[in-house]
Amino acid sequence: MSLDDGTIRSIAAELAEADRTHGVIPRITARYPEATIEDSYAIQGVWRDTNLAAGRRIVGRKIGLTSKAMQAATGITEPDYGVMFDDTVYENGSAIAVDQFSNVRIEVELAFVLKDPLEGPHCTLFDVLRATEYVTPALEVLNSHIELEGRTIVDTISDNAAYGGMVLGGIPMRPDQLDLRWVSALLYRNETIEETGVAAGVLNHPATGVAWLANKFHQHGARLEAGEIILAGSFTRPMWVSRDDSVLCDYNRMGTITCRFV
Repeated sequence: MSLDDGTIRSIAAELAEADRTHGVIPRITARYPEATIEDSYAIQGVWRDTNLAAGRRIVGRKIGLTSKAMQAATGITEPDYGVMFDDTVYENGSAIAVDQFSNVRIEVELAFVLKDPLEGPHCTLFDVLRATEYVTPALEVLNSHIELEGRTIVDTISDNAAYGGMVLGGIPMRPDQLDLRWVSALLYRNETIEETGVAAGVLNHPATGVAWLANKFHQHGARLEAGEIILAGSFTRPMWVSRDDSVLCDYNRMGTITCRFV
C-alpha cells in the first residue's frame, strides 16, 4: 500500500460523513495520485468496520464493472466489489427516499442467494451454480460520494463500489431452471424504455462474476458465506433517476421489479 494508516482512516471518515450528509467529496486520486487498489480496499474496510461497530449487519456483496456496458459508461476496465448492509435492501414496489443518496442511478442485475459457502482460489462458474439456492432479479441503486468526473477504480472501490441499495423482486428461480446467460431485461423510467440488456453481458455468464469474487476474497483470507446475497453486476448502463421518477424493469420469465423515488 502507498497510503499510511492515518490517511486511510481520514479518507474513510470523510466518506462516512459524506454518507451521513448525502454529500460528495473531491476525488481521492486527485489528492493522492499514488493511491493503489490495495489502499482503496483498506479505506472501504475501515468504513465497513465502523458501520459494523455501529450495529449494521452485512447481508451480502455487490460486484461492479463486470460488463462492457458498465466499463464503457465509467471508463473503468476491471471489476470491483463492495459490501451490502441489511438496511439497504428494499422490497418490490418500494417508495425510496431519493435524498438519502448522491448521484442516484439504477442498474439492472441478477442476485445470487447462496445455500453453501464459496471459497477460492479456484472457484468456477459451476461451483457457483452448485452453491446457489436461487437467483432473483434485482435493481441496484448507485450512491456515489466522490465526484464522478475523472474518477478511477481507486475512487470507486473506496466509496464502497458506489453501492447504495438494492430492490429485490420478480420470480426467484433455481440456476437449473433456465440458462442465465439469456435472462433479458427492459428498463423503464416513467413508462419510457431507457435501457435493455442480456445477462451474458456480465463476463459471458453472471455466475462468472460471483466466481471472480470468491477467488478475490481468497486473496484476503475470506470466503462468501451461505445465506449471502451476491449482486453479480449490471448488464445495462446506469440510468439516472430523480425525485418522482417511477422505475419498472421487466425480466420476461423472471417477472418484474418496480420502485419509485420520493
